[in-house]
Amino acid sequence: MLPKYSILPFCFFFFFFFFFAAAAFNLTLPHQHPNPEAVVQDVQRRVNASISRRQLFSTSLKDQQSQCLTGNPIDDCWKCDPNWGNNRQRLADCAIGFGQNAVGGKGGQIYVVTDSSDQDTVNPKPGTLRHAVIQEEPLWIVFAANMQIKLKHELIMNSYKTIDGRGVIVEITGGGCITLQYVSNVIIHNVRIYNCVPSGNTNIRSSPTHVGYRGKSDGDGISIFSSRNIWIDHCDLSHCTDGLVDAIMGSTAITISNSYFTHHNEVMLLGHDDKYVPDNGMQVTIAFNHFGEGLVQRMPRCRRGYIHVVNNDFTEWKMYAIGGSANPTINSQGNRYIAPMDPDAKEVTKRVDTNEGEWSDWNWRTDGDLMVNGAFFVPSGAGLSVQYAKASSVEPKAASLIEQLTGTAGVLGRPRDNSVSISFGGGTTTGDSATGYGGAGSRGGGDGGDFYGMIFGSSAPPPATSRATTAMFLSFLIIFVMYFSISSTNNYYDLLSLLL
Repeated sequence: MLPKYSILPFCFFFFFFFFFAAAAFNLTLPHQHPNPEAVVQDVQRRVNASISRRQLFSTSLKDQQSQCLTGNPIDDCWKCDPNWGNNRQRLADCAIGFGQNAVGGKGGQIYVVTDSSDQDTVNPKPGTLRHAVIQEEPLWIVFAANMQIKLKHELIMNSYKTIDGRGVIVEITGGGCITLQYVSNVIIHNVRIYNCVPSGNTNIRSSPTHVGYRGKSDGDGISIFSSRNIWIDHCDLSHCTDGLVDAIMGSTAITISNSYFTHHNEVMLLGHDDKYVPDNGMQVTIAFNHFGEGLVQRMPRCRRGYIHVVNNDFTEWKMYAIGGSANPTINSQGNRYIAPMDPDAKEVTKRVDTNEGEWSDWNWRTDGDLMVNGAFFVPSGAGLSVQYAKASSVEPKAASLIEQLTGTAGVLGRPRDNSVSISFGGGTTTGDSATGYGGAGSRGGGDGGDFYGMIFGSSAPPPATSRATTAMFLSFLIIFVMYFSISSTNNYYDLLSLLL
């Protein structure tokens, strides 16, 4: 016989263990990596290994693999297989960086989209993309033919889905575009996303069993809200009303790679607002992308978190490339930054609404970056040499290889979007803190709502739950459940079976 109160010391032990473990590793989100430097080094090793393989095989003209090896570890992972179409789900093993564990629909059935229409957001028609993305089970979603999908309202995705546009040309445009909210394990690959505009004030189905009311959306290309294990690869994004990719409200474990960004003002926002503490755990890898014509700022704009910007090609900005506030860690490695002709816009970096006395300790680092046409990166942080000592033996490849690494950025097999006929959206261009129509000022202000965040529009952000508060709540919840479970059990072996 085991007294029911004997479980209490056991529970309190676990409470203090989890509380101090979270404090020691500075964990604010349950799925953030406790050692981001290890992830950075792993990315570097993979890039170096792929480049070394390319150099080795290119010495032999008879080696057929030399035609597919690019030095880009993501592409080399699957493109060298001439029969990749017979094993599409191999792609799920090819991600790198913080989003490398995004499995998408791996292991699930292939769902073929045959209908490009989007007429009913409550009862979507089978065969449409909307019907595919709301299902509960893992699905690998492909397309029967080239198609343009003009969304009526936001496309709200469920967890464990892959949108795979390889082999065809898929364009997604219209109302709201893609929303990832309270989900995990999503891969979006090889689609063009453009001309996304605000929409909403309607009911939208987010799963087979749930329909909710949505207020007006911001018009993001891809909106990531409180989600994790997300990988965006080989996409074209341009001409949206708000951000091309926004990740906020405790989202983490994200990789954005091999994509082509053009004709937009506020390109990418990472972080809800400066006071939202859980975003300390946001971790994002931005790799092998091309930031091209018609871009103004926010490539990305970061609030808190750890952002690894590696082997990207920045060929245009009008204000700055990388900005931040609220002490984010920015690790810039092996990128090429080509400054504009404007003598007042040569600086790559911008600390937003923060004086130097505050940002001088922020951990911003440039390593192996190539600065062109007068571009310059302003690093900061007194502890850089100590923090990065472990990575010194695995240096990022020189930015001189950047055209090789980013040469296929964007949708594969499709001409890049270099048009200038459509003006970019995203607010005014008078400064990073400007908040024009639908800009980051409105998105950063917070999204209130019911289940799945189905109502937008609240100007007040959700409460910023601190690390200590979260740990205490979870621990006492565990104590409560275990205590009252044990109170109904008078047998020692029943206790063991409950704990195990």
